[in-house]
Amino acid sequence: MEWILSKHPVAYPVALEAMEKRVGDIHAGCGNEGVWLLEHPALYTAGTSAKAEDLLDPRFPVYETGRGGEYTYHGPGQRVAYVMLDLKQRQKTPDIKKYIGQLEEWIIRALADFDIQGERRSGRVGIWLAATHTRPERKIAAIGVRIRHWVTYHGIAVNLDPDLSHFSGIVPCGISEYGVTSIARELDRDVPMSALDQALQQNWGPVFGSDSA
Repeated sequence: MEWILSKHPVAYPVALEAMEKRVGDIHAGCGNEGVWLLEHPALYTAGTSAKAEDLLDPRFPVYETGRGGEYTYHGPGQRVAYVMLDLKQRQKTPDIKKYIGQLEEWIIRALADFDIQGERRSGRVGIWLAATHTRPERKIAAIGVRIRHWVTYHGIAVNLDPDLSHFSGIVPCGISEYGVTSIARELDRDVPMSALDQALQQNWGPVFGSDSA
């Protein structure tokens, strides 16, 4: 299992092409599984369930994508982790629901390293923070996956410190009644991306297996 880190923003079409090649190589038995940590320039992606009316202001490039889900924003200050795994090798019976549950648990554990309690919500994809007396319920991480020949790609996006106003151009994941937040906003301080990367790497093994840490 390989960890790949891009230090500079990666254009979405470039990332998609690279993921598709790696997925093909894994399926053919000539490529390693990998987790690719990166940032994108500001953009919106439309999943397979995206509704045209949820694109409120296409101020950034919009890309159609084959992942599940609806509209999502990506941009600087958000850590995207593209996860490319062979579920046939990792699960006795390949199970997409189990895999998504693992992604959720991975994010929750990583957030806990910052004393942030991420939670699941029935019927809502992603990781959420409970309402407080000063803030309503809000989303801190998104999940959108695609699977080809039981090899996964696309993955997760965790808001470290993006410009949250950029989310106003869409209805994030088709859910209008809840807002979005970030690690930096919740902690009211700057957090280096390297700290989030470390949390993601350290919490990978307990969820997906120590052989892949």
